[in-house]
Amino acid sequence: MSELVPQPHDVVVALDIGTTKVCCLAGRMTAHGKLEVIGVGKVESAGVLRGVVSNIEKAVGAIKEAVEICEKSARMKFSRVHVGIAGQHIKSLQHRGMLMRDYDHSEISHRDIDRLINDMYRLVLPPGDKIIHVFPQEFTVDSEKGIIDPIGMCGVKLEVNFHIVTGQQTAINNIHRCVERAGMVATDLTLEPVASAHAVLGEEEKTAGVALVDIGGGTTDITIFQEGLVRHTAVIPFGGNVITSDIKEGCTVMQPQAEKLKIKFGSALASEVYDNRIITIPGIKGREYKEISEKNLARIIQARMEELLDYILWEIRRSGYERKLIGGIVFTGGGALLQNLEKLADFHTGMSCRIGIPSDTLAHGYDRWVSSPIYSTAIGLLLLGHKELASKQPVSQESEKKGDEYPPSDVRPEDPEIAGWLEKLFAKLKLWFEAEPDIDINVKKPVN
Repeated sequence: MSELVPQPHDVVVALDIGTTKVCCLAGRMTAHGKLEVIGVGKVESAGVLRGVVSNIEKAVGAIKEAVEICEKSARMKFSRVHVGIAGQHIKSLQHRGMLMRDYDHSEISHRDIDRLINDMYRLVLPPGDKIIHVFPQEFTVDSEKGIIDPIGMCGVKLEVNFHIVTGQQTAINNIHRCVERAGMVATDLTLEPVASAHAVLGEEEKTAGVALVDIGGGTTDITIFQEGLVRHTAVIPFGGNVITSDIKEGCTVMQPQAEKLKIKFGSALASEVYDNRIITIPGIKGREYKEISEKNLARIIQARMEELLDYILWEIRRSGYERKLIGGIVFTGGGALLQNLEKLADFHTGMSCRIGIPSDTLAHGYDRWVSSPIYSTAIGLLLLGHKELASKQPVSQESEKKGDEYPPSDVRPEDPEIAGWLEKLFAKLKLWFEAEPDIDINVKKPVN
């Protein structure tokens, strides 16, 4: 195989460090604004418990393995990645900021809003916590309330409600340490359900009001959007692994067998199981085989899923947006692959539900690899990374023309010689990317 080339400036790499899997994706944007996935790496996770790194050595090993698989399929050597963060340590709070401007006749600019956001990072938090995201809500200009975008308005007193997401400093440091020991640099850290929302939700849904529920292996993350803004975030400290544990204890089988039962024969609604087939599981070391009814398996799963839906409903009611979610609930993540989940959620919550699949954002011909709720977070991280990449150059030029007092510190003008060299490199590598990477994402074997 040919030598790996360095990561080009227009290729973004996403790393999703989950409880059950570590996923690495690499992609670039096409001329039509679609995401072209050029590298896929997915391995079983290790050293991660409920979304938090619990063993750095094992986590680094899993990250290296996933990244190496992705590098081979993309034929590149990665140096920078966008990483997602989740876990039960994630918290959220509401805070109000205020800015008194010098002149009432001057227009409100992005710089004023940036100053308000930067002030939020100076909040006094509980020991060990750190701010991850600051999301502006409604603005108030002088006495005018309920303003979504105050840019261009005139006023002296600018107020805004913020939704602030925090996490434990140690958990954040451990993620950065794992990525660095894997030989890369984490350029950005994004809350995973926020990243998933960019992959599976449309702007119309976010405006109408929708609750995104990302069911992972160790945690279930909830993000509520209304009028296009993040209104509420929450983390439920259990996910698909609890269902596997219930099957293990209820059917007295091994953990790998319980996971295969859940994936191949599991149903979230027992009443939808009509055939009631008998599933035979081989015994251990010459012991007799076990027979499990498919309907009884569904009853075990349904009991735990109903409990999870109760927690989700409680968080939606606690947010105060229960009656404002016209878009209902969108499920994504690996747990969303459970059969008949939509029907159970419809019956249990009384809200319209659907499964979120990140297919609309992918370029034609590539969606068959990653068009699954499992890859929602990684694809969302890619989209956010490209969005940030696209905003750097125009902002830099605008700041230079206007003489902006606060230019972004991380923006650097591009070297035209380097840009031309990269264009030639892309032309040479174009044929390499036509080949589909030999990646099998369906690794589960059927139960004998």
